[in-house]
Amino acid sequence: MEGDEEKRYAVLMCAEDSEYVRKKHGGYFGVFVRMLAEAGETWDVYRVAMGEFPDEHELPLYHGFVITGSCNDAYANDTWIHDLINLLHKLNSMNKKILGVCFGHQILGRALGGKVSRSPTGWDIGVRTITLSSSSPLALSSLDIPLKLSIIECHRDEVRELPAKAEVIAWSEKTGIEMFRYGDHIMGIQGHPEYSKDILLHLIDRLLNKDYIMDDLAVEVREKIALWEPDKEAWKRVCVSFLKGRL
Repeated sequence: MEGDEEKRYAVLMCAEDSEYVRKKHGGYFGVFVRMLAEAGETWDVYRVAMGEFPDEHELPLYHGFVITGSCNDAYANDTWIHDLINLLHKLNSMNKKILGVCFGHQILGRALGGKVSRSPTGWDIGVRTITLSSSSPLALSSLDIPLKLSIIECHRDEVRELPAKAEVIAWSEKTGIEMFRYGDHIMGIQGHPEYSKDILLHLIDRLLNKDYIMDDLAVEVREKIALWEPDKEAWKRVCVSFLKGRL
């Protein structure tokens, strides 16, 4: 219809797809699009970890951006990480909606002036219950989101200090900053609302093969995964509502 504005979103891909995720899920881009896309929207992907960024003149075309997880450290000094931080500064100044997941959550924390480092308590892998702040926009919205939510986690770094003006909106026994909000346009989530359990099990195999984790941890996590289900539908409502400006 004349006068309608096309809704356009971009995924800033910070990880390489494994063959498994590419074949089973259409890559991580496919995983995010299935969770977030709605009818009439256009979704693009920029593989920022490979140096592929949107041109500056393209930025106003987008209504929102999603930053994915990564095997890289958000406090590292790779060229693409600095380029991503510069892009996030621009998007923040434009008040663009930005949703950061895992590494994306951490790089947002760093870009906005917070501190990111290794967690003093080590890896968090599995399904974890987090607690939402009762005063957060999520809890006060009409989305019917419970204050306790289960989410898939796979990280050993975390946001250790919040950026100035940011607000913690969720925490867990393991991680003090599970989610934060910055203004009404930026939100970070340490866990993986987009993951299914098969993706996590595949990641555990990859971490084992790279000697990032030990066999006993992998066995323990696999046993626990069978007992827990992430609240995927609730997380979908949270992420879609935030990104589309309904919160």
